[in-house]
Amino acid sequence: MWERRAPLTPSHCARLMLGGGKRRTGVNRIIVQPSTKRIHHDAQYEDAGCEISEDLSECGLIIGIKQPKLEMILPDRAYGFFSHTHKAQKENMPLLDKILEKRVSLFDYELIAGDDGKRLLAFGKFAGRAGLIDFLHGLGQRYLSLGYSTPFLSLGQSHMYPSLAAAKAAVIAIGEEIATFGLPFGICPIVFIFTGTGNVSQGAQEIFKLLPHSFVDAEELPDLSTARSLSQHPQSRKRVFQLYGCVVSSRDMVTPKDPTRCFNKADYYAHPEHYRPVFHERIAPYASAIVNCMYWERRFPRLLSIDQLQRLMKNGCPLVGISDITCDIGGSIEFVNKSTSIERPFFRYDPSTNSSYDDMEGNGVICLAVDILPTEFSKEASQHFGDILSKFVTKLASAKELLELPSHLRKACIAHAGRLASLYEYIPRMRKTMIELPPAPTNLLPDKKYNSLVSLSGHLFDKFLINEALDIIETNGGSFHLVRCDVGQSIDDMSYSELEVGADDAAILDKIIDSLTSLANAHHGDPNARRKNELSLKIGKVNECETDDSMGKEGSKVLILGAGRVCRPAAEFLASYSNAFSSSANDHDVDQIHVIVASLYQKDAEETIDGIKNATAAQLNVADIKNLSSLVSQLKKHLVTASYVDDSMSKLNQAAEGAGVTILCEMGLDPGIDHMMSMKMIDEAHARKGKIKSFTSFCGGLPSPASANNPLAYKFSWSPAGAISAGRNPAVYKFLGEIINVDGDKLYESAQRLRLPELPAFALEHLPNRNSLIYGDLYGISKEASTVYRATLRYEGKC
Repeated sequence: MWERRAPLTPSHCARLMLGGGKRRTGVNRIIVQPSTKRIHHDAQYEDAGCEISEDLSECGLIIGIKQPKLEMILPDRAYGFFSHTHKAQKENMPLLDKILEKRVSLFDYELIAGDDGKRLLAFGKFAGRAGLIDFLHGLGQRYLSLGYSTPFLSLGQSHMYPSLAAAKAAVIAIGEEIATFGLPFGICPIVFIFTGTGNVSQGAQEIFKLLPHSFVDAEELPDLSTARSLSQHPQSRKRVFQLYGCVVSSRDMVTPKDPTRCFNKADYYAHPEHYRPVFHERIAPYASAIVNCMYWERRFPRLLSIDQLQRLMKNGCPLVGISDITCDIGGSIEFVNKSTSIERPFFRYDPSTNSSYDDMEGNGVICLAVDILPTEFSKEASQHFGDILSKFVTKLASAKELLELPSHLRKACIAHAGRLASLYEYIPRMRKTMIELPPAPTNLLPDKKYNSLVSLSGHLFDKFLINEALDIIETNGGSFHLVRCDVGQSIDDMSYSELEVGADDAAILDKIIDSLTSLANAHHGDPNARRKNELSLKIGKVNECETDDSMGKEGSKVLILGAGRVCRPAAEFLASYSNAFSSSANDHDVDQIHVIVASLYQKDAEETIDGIKNATAAQLNVADIKNLSSLVSQLKKHLVTASYVDDSMSKLNQAAEGAGVTILCEMGLDPGIDHMMSMKMIDEAHARKGKIKSFTSFCGGLPSPASANNPLAYKFSWSPAGAISAGRNPAVYKFLGEIINVDGDKLYESAQRLRLPELPAFALEHLPNRNSLIYGDLYGISKEASTVYRATLRYEGKC
């Protein structure tokens, strides 16, 4: 609801149309879609000479900020917006498909760069400005909850001010109060750590510098701890009249694992596995606030993990809060695991319980993670954006062919008239081969006798070097599969790709590798290049083996469908199988298990496997039979599931036996563990010549009474919809020889209280669970037991 930005302001529109008409500017009409939420209202655009209409069918060029809904895209038009498609981002491929289908020309703002390679259209500084102001606002509330009154308490959020200038004036006002009256000695020195040096960090520092401050280098942070140790006396009447700031980069966050080596940024981006994290040792122990403005990928060490924070807080770390302006959920700061909104910008994370709360009271650190911060300064952000965009609009509106446009706009054209521009022809090639599977030696190219793993890092996309690399592979008669692709999010960030390259002849593969090496050398450390180290290359070992043999030598794979709470323990156990059961540390013959966790949401799968070696995340909709079959076809297709056996599954029994495939159903808690415990007791009784007169089984996952705080008094570890619908299933059981049927609509009415006098604080009840009769046969007790009853346990009176 907070998005109020516009790509052009009324003043921009007026200047475009007053530029002398169609002959001089290429713009003689501007139609503005009506909006009551936009920072500039419709009447202002009308006063500027624009037409207000929902119908944009007469427009040749349509511009916005964010991507439009697919159904809004008109055919045979030119569009300008942030599309997030040029790196083959999966979530936006439907948008690109619609653009091509509608014969649209797409200009992506993110790709409009100057001669120096830096983006011309961006909101980064506004995110940094709003993010720090909002954080200072919350910092005042947090310090008050800790017992300290500070000038920060009088500062509002960014959107509460009519302009950026007014917000800055408010910051200056509290800065004057700090300079005059100081801050409580008990919370000082207050140290702000800024990560990164880009536009976002610059915007945040711009606001910080309005306060009385001193910047220190990372090496000077320990010197501040002496003053902090003296401030542990809350009754001290001393005051401190400034804040401290420290800007850190990657060299302050990691160090080479090899102590004989020095930090090298290019090497770190190419081979992060050679580095270990040290931010939690060198920087975080001295931080009052961390303002996170840096780009991060999962292949890099985290800035701060949950375990690291827990240790820091136990050791008395003064950290009060995190302003994660990057809003990289579950990313470089692991415990920032959810985004926040402008109306509720903070949550409190308590490391002692690994839990998040919506209030400011209690232990832990406050976290800000708003993903649309620039819109809090919609007026200035739109003015800044429009000042630059208006320089390009006339050319985009008037050009009939790409060659009529200057080079920086041609490079920003992803598609022209429904066809991908030549610079972006790599997108379908990447889409076609983008498989979420582990790297070599998985042999993703079974039709090729020789293959090698090629790792590329550098400016693959902004310099279009990925095109050159793929062309080298294909023109020389090779083929490739994209195993992994981590893409940089700004012009200054490098990207990383792993390709499995295959060929039918070893000489051809050698030629491809030589050509790729030459490409990398041509762009690595060239003193005449504008940017050094644009591309680096790493070649894996060539597997010279026949396809059938190589498939026999590779380890087993296990596919886990879903990324719920039960999946991570299973993935951890399976991935560690060889280490746990090999006869010695050098046992290379033991079966290596690679785990693939597939989920509808890629991020959920990635979070599930985070930190687990020999595990891969995959995005998969199980309703997509083609993709599901593609994943399953790589396995031996044994199946273990917690689901009940139904008729369709039972019919597979004979075929499974013939194929030598094992299918184990009902292997969860209920059904699953309850079966095993039941059979253990039944078998022991029968072994002692006993008989089962009555079989009753209660099972249920109940939270502690204090945590049973929703209408169902239940915490879900599986699909809530599935759990609720299961409570409407009909049931049948045997009680004292009588068969009892319960209709699904009457299930809750059949609930019976479980009498447990040793639990006086709460009451439990049980509901019959589906068809209990079949288990009499499966357990071999139908003839001897007069009662066979399986039930679900729950808190009494809940529905």
